Amino acid sequence: MSKTYYEDGVDSMRIQHLFEYTEHHQFYCFRDFSLSAIDYRMLALIYKPLVGAFAISLYEQLCMMVPEGKTGFSQLEPHRRLLLSLGLALNDQSRSYLLEQLSLLEAIGLLQSSRFMQEEQGDYIYEYELISPLPPNEFFQNIHFTMLLRDKLGKYAVIHIREQLHAPQPAELVEQSYDKENLSVPFYEIFKLNASIVDDELEQALREVAPARSKTAIVPTASAGYTYGEIIMRFPRHSSNRYFVEQLRTRTEQLAQINYVAYKYDLSLTQVSRLLDEDGVFDVSGEIDLDHIQRIAVQLFRQDKKHDEQRTKILSRTEIFNSASEAEEDSQQQRQEEAEVDVDEQYYLPVPKLLAGYCDIQQYNALMRNEPHIQFLKRYFPGQVPDWILNVFERIDLHYKLAPPVINVLIHYGIGMNESGRVTKAYLDSIASNMLMKGVDSFEKAVHYVRAQEQLERDIERRKEDSGATAMPIAQAAKQGGYNARSANRARNGYRQKPVIPIINNEQVAASQITAEELEELRKLARKFDQQS
Repeated sequence: MSKTYYEDGVDSMRIQHLFEYTEHHQFYCFRDFSLSAIDYRMLALIYKPLVGAFAISLYEQLCMMVPEGKTGFSQLEPHRRLLLSLGLALNDQSRSYLLEQLSLLEAIGLLQSSRFMQEEQGDYIYEYELISPLPPNEFFQNIHFTMLLRDKLGKYAVIHIREQLHAPQPAELVEQSYDKENLSVPFYEIFKLNASIVDDELEQALREVAPARSKTAIVPTASAGYTYGEIIMRFPRHSSNRYFVEQLRTRTEQLAQINYVAYKYDLSLTQVSRLLDEDGVFDVSGEIDLDHIQRIAVQLFRQDKKHDEQRTKILSRTEIFNSASEAEEDSQQQRQEEAEVDVDEQYYLPVPKLLAGYCDIQQYNALMRNEPHIQFLKRYFPGQVPDWILNVFERIDLHYKLAPPVINVLIHYGIGMNESGRVTKAYLDSIASNMLMKGVDSFEKAVHYVRAQEQLERDIERRKEDSGATAMPIAQAAKQGGYNARSANRARNGYRQKPVIPIINNEQVAASQITAEELEELRKLARKFDQQS
């Protein structure tokens, strides 16, 4: 499990309160291997310096709870037995210390812990799945383990331990080069099976006696971290949905969906209780209508947004506002530390200029892959996100049903990489519609779509530059003789829009200059007209 911190500073598993992990809670172990001699040497020489002798003793104690010579499950036992067998007292300090040791075993890959709710007793049962130690070759191929062992023991001690765990090749074969010939005989050349007869009873019996082990894949998603106890304490007792909310104690998937919606729209515990009290949230069978919940959550989110704007106007110049901003940044950083889905380097998109100094390319792509679109939009705006942008992406999310990573890639392409800054509703809507028609439903497909669009835009720009360079001499020629060509075509067709006015150029003016005698005659003629008038 991933780690968190108690209020008293104890580093331990993801358990929020110590009363959820007491000596009365039951547990069992699962082991599908047996410890060999090399495994015991690995525990003594390598794992013990990493996590300490007590943690290794705890690991061996859990291994022995499964009967020797068998694999599978142990019997249900209270934590009281585990604490007393390890010489610990039955108090809060001992339980905190036990949780810390279990977390150390989880960190180095020897243990995986989980829990589930027992419906009959209404209490938790803990499962400890034991994992075999790594063989020497695999351990020293892991750079993290090797570096940690070097920090604990030193470089020369690590080299010495590695030599102890490896039997060298005989000296006669070291300097020789030879090609091996495979002499092994395959299975089908030795054994012949009667494949025409299928024993259905044997197959059914083997399935019945096989250990029932459910491997449910837990998909890490962003979560507000609200537990069932916190929600039920604030939920009205006389509500019609009280029965369905009580069922969330055993329906962890539905509780995870509610936490995701609460994180996506920044809902508080009180708002989550109001949300679950609305009509139509649960159907007759108790299943959650996720679309209906998101529509109500959007309304609550907008109400909070308006209240925040009014409160910001009043508190913008006070110390209370500054302290609240720091607290919001801390909570945002804590959310980023949640489990995330990694992004391969081949699908990295460049960081826009708007966020150039905010994060590097790895952090930016991790945020784009894992964050809800509302949280991702806030990073592009120093203040509040404009309402019309929220409305556009609300329609894309609720009506177009685009996946959250695809919406974030759309934000990256439509807002982050739009250098012209001309972002409109029609522009964003056209990108979303094009993604829908092309069947973009995952982060990887969205990255391919963005790269294809960018390549298409570069090709169009290159064609414009080529056509512009070719059109320059044509435009100059048309500027000189275009008027005469148009006039000739119109005269040829018998059409004339306006009369043709002759234009006198400089050469005609220079050629038509008058002489001094002609100028004198014109002056005499002008005086004669003046006398007559």
